[in-house]
Amino acid sequence: MTALAPLTGCFVTGTDTEVGKTRISAALLHWCTQQGWRSAGFKPVAAGTSLINGQWVNNDVRTLRDASSLVLTDAEVGPLQFEAACAPHIAAALQEQTIDRTFLLRSAHALAARADVLVVEGVGGFCVPMGADWDSADLAVDLQLPVVLVVGLRLGCINHALLTAQAVRACGLQLAGWVGNVINPNMPWLDENVATLRQRFQLQGSPCLGVVPYLPDPTPAAVAVHLDGSALHTIFTATSSFLAST
Repeated sequence: MTALAPLTGCFVTGTDTEVGKTRISAALLHWCTQQGWRSAGFKPVAAGTSLINGQWVNNDVRTLRDASSLVLTDAEVGPLQFEAACAPHIAAALQEQTIDRTFLLRSAHALAARADVLVVEGVGGFCVPMGADWDSADLAVDLQLPVVLVVGLRLGCINHALLTAQAVRACGLQLAGWVGNVINPNMPWLDENVATLRQRFQLQGSPCLGVVPYLPDPTPAAVAVHLDGSALHTIFTATSSFLAST
């Protein structure tokens, strides 16, 4: 494969599925737009579509598309979308398809060529099978973007977060920071869990990028208020002299 130019942006992963990756990714796109940057969301593989006004739509893809500052199509944001809401390799097999790793990488770079910053949302957790011999962690390695970890704040989150951090670093990737997302507003010892996560991740050099409370209407703007703009600026400008000068 011809060498591709480095990407600018981040890869958003989570401690599990349904922990708020899309919510945080959309907020990151909103924040990037506020900086005056051309932002584009990218969901390489999406599983689970609904028929809306005669069109099959994946809600995650549509959310990222709407949060991007560029005018994009669903296909540009989500190049591979499958009907069944299950593990992507299973959803692909149900449609007698395979997930093409090279196609996803080239799709990411084609979209990045139009944008200043690319926010890539992974699927499920960090190590989700994409085929017989590769997974979502391999895709993150292909993209070589700093990783932002979304921690779903619920029972078990500390273990899930630290294990995911180990997996990210084992791949040689930078865990640029983490965002806590409150899933259960009545979670016992919420503050104590967050304090432990802050302490453990600080020792590893991965700062907290924000703790998002339970919100009745989690729009990108409402979520972005709870993110640390200074820390985000460091992440997005670290590999881009253009962004650093804006």
